[in-house]
Amino acid sequence: MFYYDPAYFIYMLPAFILMMIAQGYVSSAYRKWSRVRVRSNFTGAEAAQRLMQFGNLYGVQIQATTGKLSDHYDPRKKTLRLSQGVYAGNSVAALAIAAHELGHAVQDKEGYFPLRFRTMLVPAVNIGSYLGWIFIILGLLLGSTTLAWLGVIIFGGGAVFALATLPVEFNASARAKVMLRHSGLIQTAEEERGVNAVLNAAALTYVAALVTAALQLLYYASLVTRRR
Repeated sequence: MFYYDPAYFIYMLPAFILMMIAQGYVSSAYRKWSRVRVRSNFTGAEAAQRLMQFGNLYGVQIQATTGKLSDHYDPRKKTLRLSQGVYAGNSVAALAIAAHELGHAVQDKEGYFPLRFRTMLVPAVNIGSYLGWIFIILGLLLGSTTLAWLGVIIFGGGAVFALATLPVEFNASARAKVMLRHSGLIQTAEEERGVNAVLNAAALTYVAALVTAALQLLYYASLVTRRR
């Protein structure tokens, strides 16, 4: 009886629209700036290596990984994983993404608190994403408001995680822009404009994720309130 609630679509429609806009913006920015070669002619992997030396960052491995825009930094293994288009590409988009992910490595080295806090949330969020809605449904079926609200609270961990992600990602992008400019890997105003476009587009996806998590949490809270 919970899967066809029209209220769910009313709550989530703005999130769906924002997420589609964000994904379209990212795809468009990446497609445009992946065609613009940087004058320095560095690939994403070479740029990451250069920036590691520039920032005295040691002990981080750089690996190629499969998938498109699957780039990420693994703080547990101190490994920077770059998608093939970024690892071997010498475009503005490739350098922007590589520098952004390296920004996370710098955060890890410095013990940046928002990154540490987000990492600590991961186990709880993984468990809560499965248990939260189960508790909500069981609470409603059994007529237990307490159990249902417990599920809402557990499920709320996803919204907290999405909120904690924003300063981590925004800071990594800010670090990337500074590193690319000061290292000389980005040399023209057009290249700097492209870096800003790619990283700003990526930032919008994290905002969309937060809006989605918040609206989903509000829906479950309203569901419990309506059925109380």
